[in-house]
Order: sequence, then C-alpha cells, then structure tokens
Amino acid sequence: MSATADPSTETDDSASKEDRLKEYLLSKAQDGELYFKSKFIADEVGLSPKEIGALMVKLRDSATELSVEKWSYTSATTWRIEPA
Repeated sequence: MSATADPSTETDDSASKEDRLKEYLLSKAQDGELYFKSKFIADEVGLSPKEIGALMVKLRDSATELSVEKWSYTSATTWRIEPA
C-alpha cells in the first residue's frame, strides 16, 4: 500500500475548493470591487490563507466572471477583485 493520496480525489477536492472560493468572491464583489487579504477571509471560506493564495493564482487565469489582480504586498498579498 502506498502512503500517497489518490490523485483523482486530490483533483476533485482542489476543484471544489476553487469553486467555493470563486462563489464567495462573486457574491462579495457583486456590487463592485473588493480588496482583501487571504488571512482575513480564510475562516469564512473554510480554507487556509496559503490555499487561498494558491487558488487566487489559478482564478486569475481561469475565472472569466472575475477580474483578479494582485494589488500589493505588505506582510501579505492584497487581492483586488471585481466582476468581469
């Protein structure tokens, strides 16, 4: 038996995390732009700040419903989101 995780389960899990984050951001940005740091929304989304940071890079390239911009870096990345 191998101690590694099943890759298909990992992919499904990461896709659901990405979808969960995308839905959260869409709901928060529906009235205009949103600025946030991962550590401040981690509990609301149920993800770690590190997971959010990694998913934001993916969303920047894949989410057509959102405009994702890395805004600034002061002790943690600030992200700017607005509906596309």
